[in-house]
Amino acid sequence: MVLGWSSVCFMPKDQTPAKTQNPLLVLGKISSILDAFSLRHPVRSLADLREATSMPSSTVQRLVANLVEQGFLDRDGDGYRIGMKMAYWAAPATRGKEVLDVINPLLSELRDATGETVCLFRAEQSYRVCVGIAETRHVLRREMHLGELAPLHAGSAGRVLLAWKPELMQRLVQDSLEPLTSLTITGLDDLQSAVDATLADGFAITTGERESGASGLSAPIFDSSAGLVAAVTISGPTLRMSQEVCESWVEPLLETAERMTRLIGGRFPGESHRPAG
Repeated sequence: MVLGWSSVCFMPKDQTPAKTQNPLLVLGKISSILDAFSLRHPVRSLADLREATSMPSSTVQRLVANLVEQGFLDRDGDGYRIGMKMAYWAAPATRGKEVLDVINPLLSELRDATGETVCLFRAEQSYRVCVGIAETRHVLRREMHLGELAPLHAGSAGRVLLAWKPELMQRLVQDSLEPLTSLTITGLDDLQSAVDATLADGFAITTGERESGASGLSAPIFDSSAGLVAAVTISGPTLRMSQEVCESWVEPLLETAERMTRLIGGRFPGESHRPAG
């Protein structure tokens, strides 16, 4: 009887209420929710967030409600998107730093993830110039170096620059579309169609346009006024970068472009300039 009484007495010690959840664990859960959003998936439903985070429905619903209340997420119909408050806060974090200093580390991250050379291109008149680079460690590589110029009408980076800077198209004339390979687009109408497709897709994939046996895929980076800053590009030999491989890298490419945009306090076309409230 004594033993039985003792077991009953001591049982409550093993059933004490759970302690308040560790704030670091809560931050981890919030981070996993925010990580579920990307340029390819800017709007997510509660079901999407449950699937992406593997958290219970009640937890996701509670955290999302709190994030909306604080402005970290915004309602978008029946879904949610990253709140403009997040982008607004990114500006003071990067103020005073050169754009390239802020986003260059992400070039290396994307290079390490894909194994191929990652570059940053800006438009200069009728050309694009390489202003940032993280080179592949493969022996077989596409030759690229800082300051290198390439025509705007050939390659995925040029396609992106033309798509989000339409005034650049006006500088191109039929005679300037020199064929660099058998696959280079040399007609203005055909080039405009390709540029329109890039604008609709949000990225560009090209093969053999500037250099035979070479592939590239590019996405845009924007500043605080939703103006185009540059194109981030993954490039390499088609031997390693088939169409299937390029398509599999679209998601990490767009995620990197989005991170670059947010890091410099940028916003995408159509987004409000400042957070509501």
